[in-house]
Amino acid sequence: MPNELTFSLSTLYSFLLVLARISAALIFVPIPGAKNTPDIPKIVFSVCVTLALLPSWPAPPDPNPGIGLLTAWILSEAAFGLTVGLAVAFLAESFVLAAQILGLQAGYSYASTIDPTNQTDIGVLQIMTQLMTGFLFFGFGLDREIIRIFAHSLEVYPPGAFHINQPIVMAMQRLGSTMFSTGLRLAMPIIALLMLFDLSLALLGRINAQLQLLSLAFPVKMLGALAALAGMATLLPAVFEKNARQTFSMLTSLFP
Repeated sequence: MPNELTFSLSTLYSFLLVLARISAALIFVPIPGAKNTPDIPKIVFSVCVTLALLPSWPAPPDPNPGIGLLTAWILSEAAFGLTVGLAVAFLAESFVLAAQILGLQAGYSYASTIDPTNQTDIGVLQIMTQLMTGFLFFGFGLDREIIRIFAHSLEVYPPGAFHINQPIVMAMQRLGSTMFSTGLRLAMPIIALLMLFDLSLALLGRINAQLQLLSLAFPVKMLGALAALAGMATLLPAVFEKNARQTFSMLTSLFP
């Protein structure tokens, strides 16, 4: 007789719980163009990552759980995945926040395009920043770090064992505040430069009232911001790597 592929009901429960943990994280992980991808490839990708973690699949505490208990387990797994995904999303959003502030001050917000992530109008500087952070995300191997975190978490947190407590909430608040502080620190030097441009143009207007300051302000500020961004481009990978270490250090600290 040909061999038949059989698996126990406990294995099916383990697969569903790990799949819930992985799928919830992929909601926030900043994969370029992921929102435009059809549902079938995203489902296949989640299933493939889940199967790759097969050696780490935990056994359910109860081999025959009821509907209520199984639902509670799935919600717990989804909460863990959302926590990991949101922490990684904070890492990328700090650079997008800086680009949004600069785009408004430098005049780049007047040239908008379609955001491939959210299908909304967005400045070209923010699009470039999203692509840059996506390349840095994969360039530094953070995708592999996320898989390692999930593999280790399956050993530490069996199904239904993860609960959002005060230390986790405080850690996420620190990551959120780091997102805003990093974005402002990246944007402030260029904003100071643009303020100097404004003061210089104002003095020129006082000296010669016939100058067309409105036609001069836009190109001067845009070129000045572009030159400053080119000078800062070499620093961005180091800043991204430092913030990535802080983020994944926090995620690692979730495990006792």
